Amino acid sequence: MSSPSGDGPHSDAPPLPAAASAVPDAAPEAVGPPGSAVSAPAHAAGTRPIPGPRVRRAGRLLSWHPYVQVERLLGWAARLRYPAVSSALAAVALAGCGVLILQLVHRQTGTTGLLVGLGLALLPLPFVLGALAWLNQTARVPLRHTLFCLAWGACAATTVAIMANGWASDFLVAHQGSMRGETIGADFATPLIEESAKGAAMVMLLLPLHRRLRCRAERTCAVLVRRSPAPLRRSVRRLRNAPRLRRYLRPLPYFRPATYHGPHPRGGRRRARSSPRTLAAGVVLGGVTACGFAFTENALYLGRAFTDDQQTRLDGIGLGAPPSLRDFDTTVHTFVLRGLLSPFAHPLFSALTGLGIAISLTTGRRWLARVAAPVGLLLAIALHGVWNAAAGLGTHGFLLVYGMVMVPCFAALVCFAVWARARTVRSARHADHPPRDPAAGRSSRRGGTT
Repeated sequence: MSSPSGDGPHSDAPPLPAAASAVPDAAPEAVGPPGSAVSAPAHAAGTRPIPGPRVRRAGRLLSWHPYVQVERLLGWAARLRYPAVSSALAAVALAGCGVLILQLVHRQTGTTGLLVGLGLALLPLPFVLGALAWLNQTARVPLRHTLFCLAWGACAATTVAIMANGWASDFLVAHQGSMRGETIGADFATPLIEESAKGAAMVMLLLPLHRRLRCRAERTCAVLVRRSPAPLRRSVRRLRNAPRLRRYLRPLPYFRPATYHGPHPRGGRRRARSSPRTLAAGVVLGGVTACGFAFTENALYLGRAFTDDQQTRLDGIGLGAPPSLRDFDTTVHTFVLRGLLSPFAHPLFSALTGLGIAISLTTGRRWLARVAAPVGLLLAIALHGVWNAAAGLGTHGFLLVYGMVMVPCFAALVCFAVWARARTVRSARHADHPPRDPAAGRSSRRGGTT
């Protein structure tokens, strides 16, 4: 700027405008992170940009929006469509459940009782698995699915059952008293918890993990955004239609409806029907899951009985006298009851659940598809409750229930297995040697004579 006297070295420079002379020299634009006040361009006088922390806070809130999180979760779930990823996650989860159930059993039985219980529980297992392997020749269930069901029953289902049974028993005893609470828990709560935990293995196999899950605006996110009762009612109405749920489940080869090859029905519509292979697959999956569950449960009960007998012997006799078989009456009684008389009890219960699920997935009748799976689960729970209630009726009452209920049910399951195997062998024989058409044979003979 020029000096006031006007005779300085810059006296000949033209005067600046008043507005320009009042504004100081603008500093060069600073560089900062995007969204902050430092990176904002120069604004007019009298204005101030939004501070950086507020912008970052707003972005953080938008990134944690619930609908954005739902989309991210669906994106993570889409990666489970790869068999290696889903199998690895299932193996890690089942291994964790196995470690947990081993710790729970060891806490109740001790080291010696745990080893004795595991050894005695292994004895009836090959016979049950051998029978199911014979039936699997009809079902043709892959080995990885049977191993998953076996591990689920031995690790995951028993972990859930032990924890849930403990909570239910404490709740019922606190509200219903000691005797009544234990009775209700053993006859109603325990069958419901255990059969639901075992039946979850087949539901896990049917989940569509191999498909790509997407957040579509007209389906998932629309229901989340529009919280009106109308779309929710439509969703509930859609879920009630059981046959339409098949397209949302995993199309396993042994859970596909059989093609109708008979004469054209009167109604003009051919319905899909359940094949012997499908029904046998449901029985095999349910039975294998129950085998794993029964193995862990037998190890727990047998190990606990051995520990109690050993403690009673030490309290009464001491270490001096040699042990005899009479000193372990409770262990022998438990093994005879669970290992010899009822090794097929749990597989029989879970076979009803698997049979109901198989019918629901393959039948073409809408009413049967809706009621088959719930009815199968309810029958399994009822039969399990009757079996548990028979234990409190004394020896004569137990033998009566065993002869009037368990033996006929087991005989019916054996007859079904034999029928399914015979039908499959007959179908394979007809496929290898199709029957000759008599009309074609007569025409060929006529052609030969002429």
